[in-house]
Amino acid sequence: MKEFLIGLAEHVRAELLRYVGKGLARRIDGYSPGGDAQFDVDTIAEGAAVAYARDHAPWALAIYTEDQQLIETGPNPRSLLVIDPIDGTRPTSAGLEMGMISIAHATMRNGTAIFDDVDAALMLEIKGGGLIYGDISSGLSSRGFPNPLPRLGANTAINKMFWSIELNGHPMNLMAQAYGTLVDASANTGGIFIFNSATFSISRIITGQLDAYVDIGNRLLKDHPQTEAAFRAVGHGSILHLFPYDIAAAAFLAKLAGVIITDAYGRDLGPTDLTDISPANQQSCIAACTRELHANLLAAIDWRLCPSCMVAAS
Repeated sequence: MKEFLIGLAEHVRAELLRYVGKGLARRIDGYSPGGDAQFDVDTIAEGAAVAYARDHAPWALAIYTEDQQLIETGPNPRSLLVIDPIDGTRPTSAGLEMGMISIAHATMRNGTAIFDDVDAALMLEIKGGGLIYGDISSGLSSRGFPNPLPRLGANTAINKMFWSIELNGHPMNLMAQAYGTLVDASANTGGIFIFNSATFSISRIITGQLDAYVDIGNRLLKDHPQTEAAFRAVGHGSILHLFPYDIAAAAFLAKLAGVIITDAYGRDLGPTDLTDISPANQQSCIAACTRELHANLLAAIDWRLCPSCMVAAS
């Protein structure tokens, strides 16, 4: 399993580096079934991932990717690969370091699988080549980093935290209210970042570079259904919250590393269906290096949303 997953990820990375070397067009080739814009680099990565899996899968697989969704390499597959060939399309298109390849393997039960069924996963940096791999039998391993992983921080204080948030498909008015006090508290004595990649953000908690990652859009929508129009407006008609393929690998590896990772209600992500991209199954996420910081984040975010902000957002 380890050899196959790493071979798949390295093949996708090689194809992307070859394409990037020719010059980035930043062309939008269409939209994924979930509604996210698919850039030219996504097309290359998707094709490379599916082709390698078809040619090298050691047994019948069901493959789920962002754009092509569910493909079977043989009859009655018992294994599911959830592949995000590029998590961080925009930084990858800009030639930055935050794009990663994300792959999770799960054992299927009655033709379906949830996060709790994931038993192996990896995250591979497209630009730098750093790799984090883990499975339930051998634990976590890594290569290409200056220190052995995991290397979690010990911070518990919001005002000192280095953290990242997500804004794609999230109305800025609503996010500013929800995150405002945290940003004000930490922007100077800590650090706040927007990477446009959940995989990269969560991986940086494992490396000790970040203390936390927060994406609460899906909870805000569930708590305040009247904001749906605002979310669809910035998503160009779609709800663009965390799709299962965005964090399936990262959540599994984070738990192996000892990261506290839940949805924005503080609930386990385990029951999340790996192949359902509907808004009801999309996710929120709060991940932190310590249990105390995780609890402090849940308590400090403003979940109420003032009526004037919701009107302005819509």
